[in-house]
Amino acid sequence: MEYIRVTKDNLEKEHICCAISNNNDVQVSISNNNDVQVSSKKAWLSDRFDEGLVFLKSVERGKCFIEYIPAEYAWVPISADGYMYIDCLWVSGSFKGHGYSTDLLDACIEDSKEKGKKGLCILAAAKKKPFLADPKFLKYKGFTVCDEADNGIQLWYLPFVTDADKPHFRECAKHPHIEETGYVLYYTSQCPFNAKYVPVLEQTAKENDIPFHAIHIESREEAQSAPTPVTNYALFHDGEYITNEQMNDKKFLKLVNA
Repeated sequence: MEYIRVTKDNLEKEHICCAISNNNDVQVSISNNNDVQVSSKKAWLSDRFDEGLVFLKSVERGKCFIEYIPAEYAWVPISADGYMYIDCLWVSGSFKGHGYSTDLLDACIEDSKEKGKKGLCILAAAKKKPFLADPKFLKYKGFTVCDEADNGIQLWYLPFVTDADKPHFRECAKHPHIEETGYVLYYTSQCPFNAKYVPVLEQTAKENDIPFHAIHIESREEAQSAPTPVTNYALFHDGEYITNEQMNDKKFLKLVNA
C-alpha cells in the first residue's frame, strides 16, 4: 500500500477519506469541494497543521488513515506532555485484513520517536465502542490502560521509555456529568460527519419538542476543559453521559423513545 501525507500544500486537492461514508458521499466529495462534511474537516485540519498534526492516508479512496498530534495540542482533556496523541486510526471496508493498521501505526511510532516523544496515547474502552480504537488491537500492539473515566472511556498508552510518566485524564473528564437537563451534545469539527448530522438532530428535536442543546467546541482550550473524555461527539441526558455514537434522526428518536 502506498500512503500520502496530507499537508497545507495539498489539502485542497486531496480527498479526506474519513468524510466518505458511501458511494454517494464519494461522488459528492470528489465533485463538490464545498460539500459540508469535507469543507468542515479540511478547515479544522488546516488550523492544526501548524501545531504538528499529521494526517497520513492511503492513496486509494476509502477509509484508511491515521491522524495524530502532539498531546499538548490534542482536543481532549488529558495531561500527556511529551506524548503524541492519536486522534483516529481508521481502516475499514476492503482495506481491512491487510495489515494497513499496522503500517499506519508503525509510521506514527517511527515519526514520534524521531520527534523525541515519550510515547503514544489514544482513547478506547474495555469493549469496542463506535469511533474509538479497538482495544484488542491496541493490546496486541503493546498498549496498556493508563487511566479510565467513570463512563468506561479509557486512555491507553504506549511508552517509548521505561520511566515515562503515565498520561491521565484531567479532573473535569474523570467523572462525566453536567448540570444541564434534557439532551446536551458536545461536539467538535474534527469529525466531518458532525457538520451533516448535528443540524439533523437539532431539527428533529425541534420538530418533536425534545429538549436539545448542541454545544460546538471551537477551541483547544474548550476541548481540554470539557466534561467528557470524548469531545468530538458526546451526548448527555439529564446530566448523565450516554454515548459517543453519532446519530441520524431515526437513531436519535429511537434513543429518546426507549
